[in-house]
Amino acid sequence: MYPVSPQAYDRAITVFSPDGRLFQVEYAKEAVRRGATAMGVVCADGVILVAHKNIVSNLLVFESMKKIFKIDNHITATASGLVADARRLVDMARLEAQRHRLLYNEPMNVESVARHLCDAMQSYTQ
Repeated sequence: MYPVSPQAYDRAITVFSPDGRLFQVEYAKEAVRRGATAMGVVCADGVILVAHKNIVSNLLVFESMKKIFKIDNHITATASGLVADARRLVDMARLEAQRHRLLYNEPMNVESVARHLCDAMQSYTQ
């Protein structure tokens, strides 16, 4: 068998390093850790979402950087980390919420949307 170069562990999402680590998962966690703060607060009258926009380049247009997203009429999300990754997850959540509404003629509950996203993200690590 041919020896595996050290870089091979960090390119494949499903290949463990000799010490049992998935580097791609660690890179994703680091992106979130370095991302701008986003949080939500549940109140008696509703929910408050806030997100800090971290402008790292003069080429970015402040108004174009959305960090709070409407998923459905009753679901809103915010994200920390890479905005492109967040947009992909938001698109997946919106699509699943629309499918559910068309199929069952009722809105999808928040837990089901979250579960769908978690299942999709988990599938990339297997």
